[in-house]
Amino acid sequence: MDVEIKGPSDLENEVLKENLCTLCGACVGMCPYLVAYKGRVVMQDSCTLSQGRCYAFCPRTSVDLDKVSEAVFGFPYKLDGVGTMKEVIMARSSDPNIRSGAQYGGVVTALLSFALKEGFIDSAVLTRTQKDLMPDGLLAQDSEEIIRCSGSNYVTSPTLEAFNREAKTHVEKVGVVGIPCQVLALGKMRVSPLEERNNIEKLALVIGLFCTWGLSYGEFLKFLQKEISIADVVKFDIPPPPADIFEVYTSSDRISFPLDRIRSFIRPTCSYCIDMTAEFSDISVGSAEGIEGWNTVIIRSRKGADLIKEARETGVLEIDRLPKEKFNHLEEASLMKKKRALQAIVENTNDKNNLLYLKMEKEKVEDLLSQ
Repeated sequence: MDVEIKGPSDLENEVLKENLCTLCGACVGMCPYLVAYKGRVVMQDSCTLSQGRCYAFCPRTSVDLDKVSEAVFGFPYKLDGVGTMKEVIMARSSDPNIRSGAQYGGVVTALLSFALKEGFIDSAVLTRTQKDLMPDGLLAQDSEEIIRCSGSNYVTSPTLEAFNREAKTHVEKVGVVGIPCQVLALGKMRVSPLEERNNIEKLALVIGLFCTWGLSYGEFLKFLQKEISIADVVKFDIPPPPADIFEVYTSSDRISFPLDRIRSFIRPTCSYCIDMTAEFSDISVGSAEGIEGWNTVIIRSRKGADLIKEARETGVLEIDRLPKEKFNHLEEASLMKKKRALQAIVENTNDKNNLLYLKMEKEKVEDLLSQ
């Protein structure tokens, strides 16, 4: 199934104007025409290219999931559960200092610091939060920079702009931490015939983060400014069900908002995302639902398995078995996200043969929707 590569004007018409942009950053940091500005991608001037990396890499333009899966794992995509998986475990950092400043068990921070120390990578593209709560991408080259990027923001970030920008420099082995749309964009870079101009061969490790949705910066910021002092915000969190709240931690307090008040700020494109667990990563990490201070870790590739094995053997990570009922719930939630997304896409197009950006066989779609 061939995927057509179009140009910047097509990206603007099919994605930006249609409110499908995920703000992943895959289209920026390569040319002067597209920039990320205060929570959105802006085309500053017209570009006459008939084909462009901006269009090819976007996770909301045509994507053949089979080709991406073959490039990452060596076999076609399976429309099931949590995707390709060698093993699922529960883990946390052995360092209490990392755990105290990180989200849940601090696995991502610990793994990246270890990967940097042991030469798996020489740098890492991460998301950092600025004083105005606008997140962006950062190339970290030491453990201190990695630790400063700990925690979750929930506001969408053009993180991949940093990969596009920094991959052109002296770095050779780059690790990237991203949410599912960003991980998919990296997968598209691998299979694009235009990829040789983007230094994708420098991508040495991908750690994916579980994600249900991301927030639009502008609207969410206006809401928060009416409720609290932005300068005092330390981090955000969404506790596991049945809490149904969004927590904002400040330097002196913790404020809870009903999730229903937050959902109106979710980016529209998130309703069309079928991936909750960053399925094209080497390792996927999320919370261990209902088990405080631990992460759920899905090991997907041989590279990811080797990194986890060495981190465990050297005492960087503490590993335990994830209770079966916790994994079953994760798998169920992931399948439900796929079904909701496909239903939303079909409602949008009114055609099971037109799945917007997804190139999938009608029979597979019907089979999942009937489950």
